[in-house]
Amino acid sequence: MSNATEPFRLLAGDPGSPVILHVPHSSRVVPEDVRADILLDDRALETELDHITDGHTAEIAAVAADRAALRPWRFVNGLSRLVIDPERFPDEREEMLAVGMGAVYTRTTHREPLRRPDLDGSPLVERYFRPYARAMTEAVADRLRAVGRAVIVDVHSYPTARLPYELHGEGPRPPVCLGTDAFHTPEWLLGAARKAFEQLGETGLDSPFAGTYVPLRYYGQDARVTALMVELRRDGYMYEPGGPAHDGLAPTAAALAALVDATSGPS
Repeated sequence: MSNATEPFRLLAGDPGSPVILHVPHSSRVVPEDVRADILLDDRALETELDHITDGHTAEIAAVAADRAALRPWRFVNGLSRLVIDPERFPDEREEMLAVGMGAVYTRTTHREPLRRPDLDGSPLVERYFRPYARAMTEAVADRLRAVGRAVIVDVHSYPTARLPYELHGEGPRPPVCLGTDAFHTPEWLLGAARKAFEQLGETGLDSPFAGTYVPLRYYGQDARVTALMVELRRDGYMYEPGGPAHDGLAPTAAALAALVDATSGPS
């Protein structure tokens, strides 16, 4: 555990790139003062981190950025989603509250207690969630000012086998799942993703995970902000549940770089 890790980082890309690779769930870092309110012992916490972390997705995004013709921007969460989950609604709109996984989790992937149910999560929301949201909003605003549009590619992964916390995990689990939004995911973006990832095998749509991340200032309001969630099935590039990457990482990163290239030019 660490107290020194930056909560998040914006890594600069080419000034002319509209693309932001958003990597929200790749870290295993839990600050010590946050760790104190987690009920799991150290071994159980490591096991939970194995299941909940989108392992190696920051590395995939970094390799893709290096390979892209026009370097994308990267917004990377430096803390585990067990601290806060920046992609949840921070209020009653969040459907994952049903399984104790709102902005501040109170349950594990296996629906076991993670924090006391009466714990007030609002200090974590104020300390981590809101600054993250403001910084991501400004990153999008900067792309709009610079090039007139922003393309958010949300980089995630998911396990081969369904975990108990998944509300909609009964459907297909293809090598690549593309999460979409009716307003922010145009057909050209979806088509570019399907083409880029076809080399990895079947590409599915909104199963087992749907939707994509757009800062609330722009959500449903500004069509210049387009977005797509890329969910990579973990067996394609790493040893599950929380092991090292294998030789599938390079082609996975190459496919992501192809998507960056396809979305960096005029839409």
